[in-house]
Amino acid sequence: MSFVSVTGISLTDLGAGVRSRKWKARDLVESYLDRIGRLNQKIGCYLLVDAEGARNRADQVDSDIASGRDPGPLAGVPLGLKDIFATRGIETTAGSKILRGFIPPYESTVSARLMAAGGICLGKLNMDEFAMGSSNENSAFGPVRNPWDLQRVPGGSSGGSAAAVAASLCAGSLGTDTGGSIRQPAALCGVVGMKPTYGRVSRYGVIAFASSLDHPGPFGRTVEDVAALLEVIAGHDPYDATSIPQPVGRYRQACTAGLSGMRLGVPQEYFQAGMDPEVEAAVREAIDEIARVGAQIVPVSLPHTRYAIATYYLVCTAEASSNLARYDGIRYGHRAASASSLDELYTQTRGEGFGAEPKRRIILGTYVLRSGYYDAYYGKALRVRRKIADDFSAAFAQCDVLATPTSPTPAFKLGERQADPLQMYLADIYTVAPALAGVPAMSQCCGFTKGGLPIGLQLIGPPLGEESIFRVAGEYQRRTDWHKRLPEDPS
Repeated sequence: MSFVSVTGISLTDLGAGVRSRKWKARDLVESYLDRIGRLNQKIGCYLLVDAEGARNRADQVDSDIASGRDPGPLAGVPLGLKDIFATRGIETTAGSKILRGFIPPYESTVSARLMAAGGICLGKLNMDEFAMGSSNENSAFGPVRNPWDLQRVPGGSSGGSAAAVAASLCAGSLGTDTGGSIRQPAALCGVVGMKPTYGRVSRYGVIAFASSLDHPGPFGRTVEDVAALLEVIAGHDPYDATSIPQPVGRYRQACTAGLSGMRLGVPQEYFQAGMDPEVEAAVREAIDEIARVGAQIVPVSLPHTRYAIATYYLVCTAEASSNLARYDGIRYGHRAASASSLDELYTQTRGEGFGAEPKRRIILGTYVLRSGYYDAYYGKALRVRRKIADDFSAAFAQCDVLATPTSPTPAFKLGERQADPLQMYLADIYTVAPALAGVPAMSQCCGFTKGGLPIGLQLIGPPLGEESIFRVAGEYQRRTDWHKRLPEDPS
């Protein structure tokens, strides 16, 4: 066995190296396991490392290649999974004490597709509890730290997935995005993350937060890495009633298609007072660079954006209060030890098992669904959600892709916003509207602050417009080198 210096190598290059026999899948796995063993305690990305399973899978890939069999497009690529994806025989907690000890008897569709394509699961990645949070400080098992500055957050809720890619603790990863939980941590960690069109990627086997908003999606170091992962996990799934029965796009091919005829919309509502000036400057420079290589810039308006945060937190909490009602201590997960009646079992199990943020959202969601408030709050939020989607439809009649900041600020310090939920919620101010509309959106790095923190550019496309996003993102990446910058390993 020989170790491979995997730091900064793209997923696509790693896979090509395995297929060409430049290195063995087992060598890659051992190299990543070594890095995880040395660095994970300092960053907190992994909740569980499946070293034995990864080694066995790598040996199978190497055996297939030696025998002339094709192991698949992700041959030997070591990956991480957000701990919200059910993995058969491996503990899955969604970052919550209430699911401690839960071992699913089935596999999520997306993780099964990754493995069928030759990918190797290194383990389960830390996350905000039940995907509720924007900083990865809400995990029942401790926070994740940003690899660029260990005193700052990586974003959330898929903070472990973004930080693991940034720190080269896996070649790529999967997360979920309900209101920004892929794009915001991708921006704060300086990697690429994509929320596909709602229904483009199956939700089967994904522990639900808000079912009409949950979007599984990939993280990678490069745009091509994300395209390669999305080509594998996208596609119709009969186990998910919301899955779209449309052919999967040629996303990797789109990355090199150029910008001829591309119209880039810039919504005025996304450049308002309160944004960090370094973020605004970097995003505007990125838009100028895209224009210099052939895109036509089109000013557009998304007038209902101002209502997106309020609408999102009414819809998602209402759905969460319903989805989380199933955790009662009877069938699986945590069970209160001292309960002497059924009522006590329910009350104590949920009181002990849920953290502060899920409790806050369950209470709010239950409140807005009460008969006296349903129309005033939840019903009105659904109507505004429709108007937000209509805004995007009108904008895409004028342009092909929208460009905005991903986050109004770079990564903030651990603990800085924990006492102020409203400030925490505002971290997603630029990402919730595309989630409400169900349109695809990506974040990629477009610069760094003077303090060395990454800044994210968000690209938004029309429904099933992932290929247009990859065209813009791929061309921008070719013209810049932000994706080549790496954080130093923590000492």
